[in-house]
Amino acid sequence: QVEVVESGGGLVQAGGSLRLSCALSGLDFGRHAAGWFRQVPGKDREGISCINFFGGLQYHVDSVKGRFTVSRDNGNNMLFLQMNNLKPDDTAVYYCAADLVCNADGRRSLTKAKYFGKGIQVTVSS
Repeated sequence: QVEVVESGGGLVQAGGSLRLSCALSGLDFGRHAAGWFRQVPGKDREGISCINFFGGLQYHVDSVKGRFTVSRDNGNNMLFLQMNNLKPDDTAVYYCAADLVCNADGRRSLTKAKYFGKGIQVTVSS
């Protein structure tokens, strides 16, 4: 049984930073691309960052590029999202995901994933 558990969310002021962590079990994590999605009420869940199976390739959508960094620790089955210079528009529920497509130019990337966590709230106050 695959388990995906996010941690590290919370409330932060605009301009601040948060680091999300994700612990995965029940799958051969090092063989799968992984990433992060987020969702605000009334909107579809969107993929924002992904990383390939060995960590040598990352992709970020334009809205977070230069502020967010995705990384992974295959030895400990962990995925991370460092979020800097947070903005109120970043307020959302963030989901860790695994077994997805991740290409350097974003083509066909972050459209769906086989495994998702339950999500964690990130709130950025102005």
